[in-house]
Amino acid sequence: MDSVRKVLHLILMLFIFLLVFGAMQDTPLVLPERAVLVVEPYGYLVEQVEGHPLDRALAELAGDGRPQTLVQDIVDALEYAKDDDRIEVVYIELSSLLGGGLAKLQRVAAAIEEFRDSGKPVIAGADFLSQQGYYLAAHADEAYLHPHGLILLQGYGRWRTFYKDAIDLLRIDWNVFRVGTHKSFVEPYTRMDMSPEDRESSARLVEQLWELYQLDVETARGLDDGAIAAFTDGMLEKVQAQGGDIALAAEEHGLVDDLLTRIEMREMLIDYVGQDPDNPGTYRAAGMYEYLSQMRVLEGSKVKSENVAVIVAAGEILFGTQPPGIVGGDSTARLLRKARHDDSVAAVVLRVDSPGGSSFASDIIMHEVMALREAGKPVVASMGSVAASGGYVIAMQADKVIASPATVTGSIGIFGMFPTYQRTLDAIGIAVDGVGTTPWSGQLRPDREMSEQAQALFQLVIDDGYQDFITKVAESRDLDVEYVDEIGQGQVWIGADALTHGLVDELGGLEDAIVAAAELAELNEGEFGTKLIEQELSPGEQMIVDLLGAVSLLGVDVSGWAAQRTLIDDLADDVADKASSLLRFNDPKGVYAHCFCDIR
Repeated sequence: MDSVRKVLHLILMLFIFLLVFGAMQDTPLVLPERAVLVVEPYGYLVEQVEGHPLDRALAELAGDGRPQTLVQDIVDALEYAKDDDRIEVVYIELSSLLGGGLAKLQRVAAAIEEFRDSGKPVIAGADFLSQQGYYLAAHADEAYLHPHGLILLQGYGRWRTFYKDAIDLLRIDWNVFRVGTHKSFVEPYTRMDMSPEDRESSARLVEQLWELYQLDVETARGLDDGAIAAFTDGMLEKVQAQGGDIALAAEEHGLVDDLLTRIEMREMLIDYVGQDPDNPGTYRAAGMYEYLSQMRVLEGSKVKSENVAVIVAAGEILFGTQPPGIVGGDSTARLLRKARHDDSVAAVVLRVDSPGGSSFASDIIMHEVMALREAGKPVVASMGSVAASGGYVIAMQADKVIASPATVTGSIGIFGMFPTYQRTLDAIGIAVDGVGTTPWSGQLRPDREMSEQAQALFQLVIDDGYQDFITKVAESRDLDVEYVDEIGQGQVWIGADALTHGLVDELGGLEDAIVAAAELAELNEGEFGTKLIEQELSPGEQMIVDLLGAVSLLGVDVSGWAAQRTLIDDLADDVADKASSLLRFNDPKGVYAHCFCDIR
């Protein structure tokens, strides 16, 4: 038995050694001389993938990752492929793209256009095209849809669920304090419909975004002015004319070039690069992620002796340390401090894609931006799809603020909420009583009614916070406080309007922001690098991920370790997403600079 134990122990140690050795080896992607680069966006386009790096890596290995695609990955892949003689054509498969803000779509579209300038074609195809998927398809040389596929252009909308009647039925007193006639985040708890102010602001915003969408698509596809509106407004009649075939209606209207089955699509790509000898019936191809892995190794690091650091602040702003996909006051501040004390960093680009959140956490991040500037390191704020309310707070102190034309920004206003449920307890025969040393004892208990004194104090804090907000905006943007109040009040603007109002300095993307930061730091073109500063895995966490990756390379199906999702799981996730904004609120003062900017 002892001999058997020793043998088994030796086998186990050998197995672990093979795993570690395998984890240290990269299996190179062998590309043929002629290949198609397959770009297949999955889920939602994001500036930063959500979740702690370890949790995310484990979920991806188990096939249970969040449906998200990093915009930078697509941009990098197209940039590499542009000058790679092995890549003759890019095929963008858009069936799995579920959504993404217009600013993100514009950035990917710009990368597609730049790739096309190399003289190589871009082919777009899909079984089903979402509105976001069609935007990217329109920027390809050719766009194809499956004969039994679907294309649905719904325009933009801003819809919310309202809870006031339910709150009243539950006998909850939802105490709300806010400043800003258009600060609509709290309305679901105080109304059963949109306020006239929010309806006016929302209508203007979605109409402007829809006009930008139509203009971009019609220009890219060479369609007549108004072609997209004609299709969406007359969709029922056009589909009826084609016997209920929406794909054929799209082709007849010129939205796509042809209707092709998957087999026909593969045959077309085979004509471009030839048949894969190892996989008859399909074309020679390189997947985007495998291609990226190889090219990032071959091209080497973008980091040089002098760099522009890029720090991404994506998601809601919450107090404390938070994983990527949420802007933590402490965790994001640490990244900014890291850049400040890094001698290789000459300037910083803060990429903001956030609707705001905790006012206190936003203030912490803002002061770190100011500290960077005081240390002599210029900061450029680059706005993604949304940089509003607290998202605007963390951007406004930068040396330069650059927004996309489609960025949703502004929403200068704050609010606080403090629900109490003493009437609910009373209805089921529960009472709360006690004594205190001052009038404020027990005033912030959710099981007691909020006194008029407490309400007045809370409103004073909110009023002071708003005055502080508009004063800082006025100082940082060199504007009059009265003017900031006029364009503030919780109003939201697209980037083009924000430029007119003086809230941003210019329009552009992340790449423009990097160039601007380098110029402010007096770095010569071609002599500086870019350095992404982000949360990283610890050595122990990295080893776990590498070991699991090695297990996968050895042929073990790690996805089988993940629990299978059910309809109940999906329903629970949907409820959690709707409630997350409220449940995750953790500002120490209960004061929030948050914009409802969910436009789809």
